[in-house]
Amino acid sequence: MSQLTGNTTAFIEAQQYSQFILENLHDYLLPEGMYRDVSDFGSGTTLNIKTVGTVTLQDAAEDTPLNFSPIDTGTLNLSITDYIGDAWKVSDDLREDGAQVDTLMAMRAMESTRALGENHESRMLAVANAAQTAAGVNLVNGRPHRWVGSADSNARTITLSDFISMKLAFDKANAPAGGRIAIVDPVVEASLNSLSNLVNVSNNPMFEGIVTEGFARDHKFVKNIFGWDVYTSNFLPSLTAAEAIDASGYGLTSETAAVGDKANVFMCIADDSCKPVMHAWRRAPQTEGWRDQEERADKYQVTSRYGFGAQRVDTLGVILTHPSNY
Repeated sequence: MSQLTGNTTAFIEAQQYSQFILENLHDYLLPEGMYRDVSDFGSGTTLNIKTVGTVTLQDAAEDTPLNFSPIDTGTLNLSITDYIGDAWKVSDDLREDGAQVDTLMAMRAMESTRALGENHESRMLAVANAAQTAAGVNLVNGRPHRWVGSADSNARTITLSDFISMKLAFDKANAPAGGRIAIVDPVVEASLNSLSNLVNVSNNPMFEGIVTEGFARDHKFVKNIFGWDVYTSNFLPSLTAAEAIDASGYGLTSETAAVGDKANVFMCIADDSCKPVMHAWRRAPQTEGWRDQEERADKYQVTSRYGFGAQRVDTLGVILTHPSNY
């Protein structure tokens, strides 16, 4: 008698499990170096940094003493504010009865590290946005550094004129021409990819290939717009309150950004003195593992302590945009 499916059911394993484990899809994180890493903050809770203002010249005349005027001074503060971590364990029973448990634990560790990186980037961008005064143009040397995207009809999307205006704002703030970056939401990239008037600047060699390639590659724009190297990030802060900003007196919009709108961050990071955000590690991400004999399990944890702070606002700009319009 032949062995058939009907009389050999004991050898039919209906449920099969692949050796392949499907991983999560993650965003590319921004590169390091977009903030100043403070090296002289190894202990304590708050670091005070002295600042000095600028000098105003006065007219001089023969046989007339000059006025003695002090220079403005102040302090900036950086505190260790973030203490985060993650923990997991694997029991002996799971190791004995399970399959691919070591692979699972390795992937668990990678996911933990990834979550810490995403938290770190989100905090940096949030601190940059919070450094400015909400619902205001944040003037520096007579030019605004915060406004709502300049597209018509309250679309709240970015156009090329916004990049020109932010370039002018940084020029007036004496920010170096090198090291200027813009960190924008992927929706903004879609806005730029769909702009029909990009052909008007196609004679700029930096725009070659724009139509066929698009802008973004591994979350860094492969093009440069009016001196701005543009990156994308899914971790830009969202507004928690509406902001009415009237920048119409500067050739920009008078619009109200809504709750949920994105804060796209522009910065100059030419050197540590220019960077608007500073950062200090008190404990870089550190993983520990130990054996718990009572629970008959291996335990792991990773912890991190750090702080971000704003060190200057004249090399910082923010353009608010709709979270989905492009």
